[in-house]
Amino acid sequence: MPMSSKQVFVCQYQSCLAQGSAEVLAAFLESSDAEVSIVASGCQGQCNLGPTVRILPDEIWYCRVKPQDVETIVHSHLQEDHPVDRLLHPRFHPSYSTP
Repeated sequence: MPMSSKQVFVCQYQSCLAQGSAEVLAAFLESSDAEVSIVASGCQGQCNLGPTVRILPDEIWYCRVKPQDVETIVHSHLQEDHPVDRLLHPRFHPSYSTP
């Protein structure tokens, strides 16, 4: 089986779970195609801005992701290779600020 070109890590640890990350994970699983690997991850160390989503190999971090944001991430980032600026984590992408 060929390796997926992109991997999406959706934190499923305590703080992110309390902020709705299970629903975010479910939305990714429903929305993504076979070219993308969706991974339920452990803590990614960004609890204060969860739910956290990290996309590799792009090394793009998204914060405060809601289920309704997933379609935008899938279309813009995963299909068109354009990260979603409004969701970029400011610690890793300092030119952007959180909403």
